[in-house]
Amino acid sequence: MFKSRKAGRDDAWEGTVVDKSRGMLDGSNMYHFVKFRRADGETVQVRIGRRLWKSIAVGDRIVKQSGSDPAKG
Repeated sequence: MFKSRKAGRDDAWEGTVVDKSRGMLDGSNMYHFVKFRRADGETVQVRIGRRLWKSIAVGDRIVKQSGSDPAKG
């Protein structure tokens, strides 16, 4: 199995997209990932929804506020 990197409901972060990827990690479901750089310079990879993944590009800003889903910022 793999460790899910999906953003938690109470997580809050924002950053600039540096890479996008997708894959069938379990062999049957497509997962969409984005790697982004936070303001403090740390690079983090999280799982996001397909609709958001398709709407963003490298260099775009994404924001995740506590209690909501990640969104293009």
